[in-house]
Amino acid sequence: MKAVLVFLAVVTTATAQQPPAPDQTLDRIVAVVGTRPILASQIDEEMVQQQAQGMTLPTDSAGLATLRRQILDRLVELEILVQHAERDTSIKVTDQEVLDQVEQTYQNVRKQFSSENDFRDQIRQARFGSVEEWRRWLGDQQRRQLLAQRLIEAQRQKGKLRPIPPTEAQMREFWDQNKDQQPKRPATVSFRQIVVKPAPDSAARLKAFQRAESLVVELRHGADFAAAAKRFSNDSASAAQGGELGWFRRGVMVKEFEDVAFRVRPGEITPPVETSFGFHIINVERTQPAEILARHILITPVVSEAQIAIAKRLADSLHGVLARGSAGVSFDSLAKLYGDPQEPKLAEDAALTEMPPEYQKVTSADTTLGLKPVITEGAGTPRTRFVVLEVTARHAAGDLSFDDVKLKIRQSLSDQLAIRHFIDQLRRQIYIDIRL
Repeated sequence: MKAVLVFLAVVTTATAQQPPAPDQTLDRIVAVVGTRPILASQIDEEMVQQQAQGMTLPTDSAGLATLRRQILDRLVELEILVQHAERDTSIKVTDQEVLDQVEQTYQNVRKQFSSENDFRDQIRQARFGSVEEWRRWLGDQQRRQLLAQRLIEAQRQKGKLRPIPPTEAQMREFWDQNKDQQPKRPATVSFRQIVVKPAPDSAARLKAFQRAESLVVELRHGADFAAAAKRFSNDSASAAQGGELGWFRRGVMVKEFEDVAFRVRPGEITPPVETSFGFHIINVERTQPAEILARHILITPVVSEAQIAIAKRLADSLHGVLARGSAGVSFDSLAKLYGDPQEPKLAEDAALTEMPPEYQKVTSADTTLGLKPVITEGAGTPRTRFVVLEVTARHAAGDLSFDDVKLKIRQSLSDQLAIRHFIDQLRRQIYIDIRL
């Protein structure tokens, strides 16, 4: 939420530098979509947010006029989507969902100030009469964005928003307009890997299952789910939040988890669900079309030192087979047989600085291509695993070229063109009056 905080600061500066004259018109209607007006102040707010994000605004009147018209066009498009989503009874955005987002934003911004008075002063200087007025503004912005996003997503799921391939000229034009804003290409490596993950033995699996079953009994008899998650869950990321996973759709979690989570009723405590991570106890709190809000508790079987040693021997053995170049044995076939199915087998142009430290150490020490020594990741922790790594390509840091990002440009423009086509169809169904 740093952008919101910066937005407040920039608005404050702009207000301080440009006090309105006594006879100045404070606002005016610049467009009407359906029966709803779009105000000049909304364009001003968008320009301030662009400044907050580092954009330099034009200083000439023609450039400013062009920018204001571009912003107005985006506001009109958003209003078209919002009004269409509001008429679609399958598109839902709950009050609680909006309140949750507003509260999270409020907490993130509030903690940036040393005192309540400083925070309230900043809110007032940013043209909001009170904190509650600011929260209402945040709520309105959040609701509108969610409505538009869910309408677009619903069209995709119905197969009515199919990507439209851009032409080579369109991709070149996009590149020419945006290449100056492109970051430098970092040093990268491409590699393939076999990730060998130690497996718990049958006794450890049984013990974890029994522990999960006993927790299910306690929870179904009224024990607090959030408190139990904080105390017992082995998923450290969600345990701190009482097991909260947030809203999610299918395709985010592993299949075994989703098959159960999307089937149960809100408030129901599931029996232990086994995945490659361990045993999950799931509590679905709320549902809406294609989405659920859920918590979980993960009980992970303990992996013994003996099982870790077995995994290490397997990784060393696979490395030896590949190093000897045994006939009829390929890297891909070994990865399919012995690799952790939850881990990617290939990586293209992975930035060195974004790789795990153990990967960085091996790939930086030896800059040649080919098989590397077995990597031990998470040594001495319950998440110890072993990686057989083969580097297939390396690229030094430098400027990005059109060919480097051509695929990403094609994917991005295909989606944009599909959305543009959809909005153009909606335009024909609604009254629009531009007054700028």
